[in-house]
Amino acid sequence: MRTLKDVAVGETVTVKRLHGEGATRRRMMDMGIIKGAVIHVVKVAPLGDPIEVSVRNYQLSFRSADAGMIEVEE
Repeated sequence: MRTLKDVAVGETVTVKRLHGEGATRRRMMDMGIIKGAVIHVVKVAPLGDPIEVSVRNYQLSFRSADAGMIEVEE
């Protein structure tokens, strides 16, 4: 299983599945992170937290723990 946390800078991936539950999952869905959404990784901080991505022309920032809940495919 490959997650958003494992994606390199400059790579574009598609959301396969969201893991987790509750408020965190709802927040990701409210940001447009749903199955089939295309995500482009823009920048990763030197220590890996946060991860900045582009989704549907919006710039978003994720904690690495939240990025680990987003299963992706190429």
